[in-house]
Amino acid sequence: MWLLTAQVIVYLLGTIKEIFMFLTCMETVTKELVSWMRGHESSVFSISVHASGRYAITSSSDTAQLWDLDTFQRKRKLNILQSVGIQKVFFLPLSNTILSCFKDNSVFAWECDTLFCKYQLPAPPESSSLLYKVFAVTRDGRILAAGGKSNHVHLWCLEAKQLFRIIQMPTKVRAVRHLEFLPDSFDAGSNQVLGVLSQDGIMRFVNIQTCKLLFEIGSLDDGITSSIISPHGRYIAAIMENGSLNIYSVHTLTKEINKPPPPLVKVIEDLPKRKVSSGDLKMKVTSGRVQRPAKSRENKMQTRILKQDLTGNFENKENELSDGLNKKRLQILLKGYGEYPTKYRMFIWRSLLQLPENHTAFSNLLDKGIHVAFLNLEKTYPIKSRKLLRVLQRTLSALAHWSTIFSDTPYLPLLAFPFVKLFQNNQLICFEVVATLIINWCQHWFEYFPNPPINVLSMIENVLAFHDKELLQHFIEHDITSQLYAWPLLETVFSEVLTREEWLKLFDNIFSNHPSFLLMTVVAYNICSRAPLLNCDLKDDFEYFFHHRNNLDISAVIKEVYRLMDTTPTDIHPDSMLDAFVALTKGQYPVFNQYPKFIVDYQTQERERIRKDELDYLRERQTVEDMQAEVDQQRVEDEAWYEKQEQLRKAEETRREMLLQEEEKMIQQRERLAAVKRELKVKEMHLQEAARRRLLQLQQEQREMELRRLDDEIERKIHMRDREIAATAKDLEMRHLELESQKRLYEKNLTRNQEAVAKEMREDADACRRKADLEEHMFHRLIGMDQTQNQKTQKLIEENLAKAEQACLNTDWHIQALHKQRCHDLHRNECYQEMAKLLRKNRRKEIEILNAMREREAEKREEAEEKDLHLKSEKKASTLSEASRKWFLEKEINDALHAQHACNKVVPRCYTERVASSCLPRNSELNGISAVESSTQSSLNQRKAYWDSMEPDLMARVRNLRQRLATQARNRCQTPHLLAT
Repeated sequence: MWLLTAQVIVYLLGTIKEIFMFLTCMETVTKELVSWMRGHESSVFSISVHASGRYAITSSSDTAQLWDLDTFQRKRKLNILQSVGIQKVFFLPLSNTILSCFKDNSVFAWECDTLFCKYQLPAPPESSSLLYKVFAVTRDGRILAAGGKSNHVHLWCLEAKQLFRIIQMPTKVRAVRHLEFLPDSFDAGSNQVLGVLSQDGIMRFVNIQTCKLLFEIGSLDDGITSSIISPHGRYIAAIMENGSLNIYSVHTLTKEINKPPPPLVKVIEDLPKRKVSSGDLKMKVTSGRVQRPAKSRENKMQTRILKQDLTGNFENKENELSDGLNKKRLQILLKGYGEYPTKYRMFIWRSLLQLPENHTAFSNLLDKGIHVAFLNLEKTYPIKSRKLLRVLQRTLSALAHWSTIFSDTPYLPLLAFPFVKLFQNNQLICFEVVATLIINWCQHWFEYFPNPPINVLSMIENVLAFHDKELLQHFIEHDITSQLYAWPLLETVFSEVLTREEWLKLFDNIFSNHPSFLLMTVVAYNICSRAPLLNCDLKDDFEYFFHHRNNLDISAVIKEVYRLMDTTPTDIHPDSMLDAFVALTKGQYPVFNQYPKFIVDYQTQERERIRKDELDYLRERQTVEDMQAEVDQQRVEDEAWYEKQEQLRKAEETRREMLLQEEEKMIQQRERLAAVKRELKVKEMHLQEAARRRLLQLQQEQREMELRRLDDEIERKIHMRDREIAATAKDLEMRHLELESQKRLYEKNLTRNQEAVAKEMREDADACRRKADLEEHMFHRLIGMDQTQNQKTQKLIEENLAKAEQACLNTDWHIQALHKQRCHDLHRNECYQEMAKLLRKNRRKEIEILNAMREREAEKREEAEEKDLHLKSEKKASTLSEASRKWFLEKEINDALHAQHACNKVVPRCYTERVASSCLPRNSELNGISAVESSTQSSLNQRKAYWDSMEPDLMARVRNLRQRLATQARNRCQTPHLLAT
């Protein structure tokens, strides 16, 4: 059984809202999705399924669509105007008519196959006009009930296509929300009780003929929102307003339902021929005496006995049988045309087989569910169509519940399958056709159960021996028995060897003749196939021949069957051993016990015993499997644990290898870094060597230039006496250049020393410069008092002193640079050795490295202290020399002043000149010095002012140079410590 549901899926794309409706078809037993259908754009509020189960109609507010449930494809679509709207579209029961109800109260009837409009119901009378909202139809499809926002319920006769009654509900009813007819087991589908659910939540059940209120469910306090009645009319399920679900028993609510009708011929009233008004049709619902509409004097009511309408058009010819149809006439028709018309074949078969259509009995068989023997039918017979498999499973289960032997019959699915495929949309007819076939055409088949029917096969063999001895002798010679050439055709009722059209044509003749016709068909099939059979020699060829389709004319076979039926002697004719046709009984199906009951009972007992043993075995196996599963689970857990440990071990080894690789990479990186540092150090040493060479070259060039200058000066003083003043000025300028070159040299030397040495050298240079300026000033003051020889001597002494100081400074700088380089090399060697030891040994050696570093630091400090002491001693010596030189100069100046003062007082001018000449030896040509003294003194004052203004700028440059040198020295001192760590 399938369940159709409607689902809404909403998609939001930007600001556009799209709604897609999906119809899903679900299997009610397995709860699996069979298919889904898409086509509606608005919500579906009504689903109606055809009685055959092949078609379904879904309705929404704007369209109605007809679906084919075999292919799950849309067959037709009904589009209407948006202003009209659809109220409901549904199938009428037991017919192919579709009823469509619109919001403008128009009702149309359509043919399902062609969608041809059959009729339209007229508009209701204006005095009782209402907009239809809800509808209900009786089970026979003859009466339509419609209601809406009113207390009136309209009853339409669909056969007469007119309104025949208006039921007025009590005044408490203002609107009708739901209508549903209550089925009755004895009304043959013409339901007489109508359930009306109103707005107050009370559902009232009214007899539409007497308009009597039979009973009601629900109350004002606990109202009903929706309800549904079971197919048999025994129970009512109602959803209450509080959310609860109540199940009511109709039998306990009223005793007027499901009563057998009186054994009288039913008489109905003809509808009046004149146009009736709503007042004539209206009847009020009462709980006491029934009120009927008033009769008019002008029209008398006529009565007649209900008869079959022989001239009317049959809407469903499968459900009705004409009295003029009999077996003799059908046989004459069959012999003339060879088969029945396709359109009327099913109707003729049902007439020939006289099917009782016992709905209740068949429903009871279906209610027992799927038989145990056919639960796994799909494994034995894998059918592609799930619907066909379900119908086959239910039909076989019904046969097994009808008679026990059919649950053990192995060929029953092969026997029933062609009929199931033919009547898959009507399971009742399918079951009764198969049951009739078993009772009549399968007589004596089960007497030798579970073996094939040897008696029936003997009949076929006797007939074949009479009509074709050669073929039978051929079968005997090749050990081919009737179980091979007759039984496969019987157990499959020729469905394996014939096509659909041939099979239908054959069974037209089988159902129209005596049950022995089926056995004669087997003989005729063999006789008509004698040529290919006589050519067969192998048993496999015979088996293949009787299980596959062959190139055989079925009309010739049927003709041969009729010939055998007429020419076979009475003593071997099967009709003498088989009973005549017997139809199924009405109401209940007959008991089928034409089989060895003791064998079936024994097999049943054995099967039950085997089932119990199998259950015990399955229970024990389940226990063993559970234990095995636990053991397997434990083993899996242990294996997982061991595997996890192995993975952890491997991961640890991987991590260890990775660490070793990283350490090797680190060592290689450090080696590369050390190599780069060595290269940088070598480059630095090369650069320092180049700078030193350039500096030495520059100093040499300066010395050579100084020597040339001195030579030029001596030559100019000897050979150019008239330019003595200019030579003196140039001498002063050259002195200034010499001082500047010495200052640049000192600055270059300071840039390559440490910060403290650079600072002290600058202080010494400044002191020397000041002292030189002072001495120069003092010497200028003594120009007039000293002789030229003393001046040259003084200059030579100053030059020698400056050269000595420069040589001393250069030597100290070289000594310090070499000492630092040696210390750095030793320190690096020690650091490299310590690093190698650290890589080879444990971390405990770090303490020794620290101790070694501390000892080295202490040695450095001691060495620095020794150098500081040496520097201090040098400073003291230089200070003492400066003090002695200053004292000597001051003494000389004082003596000269005192001598000049004494000469001015006592000694005459000539004597003064002699003293001056004696004080300046080797310079006898300074007679005009007194005239030039004033100009020389002014130029010296200008030079002094210029150097005083340049002094702050030079001091600032010196400070910046000291800071850069201190930073470089600090970086060089930190680098060995970083390498050591």
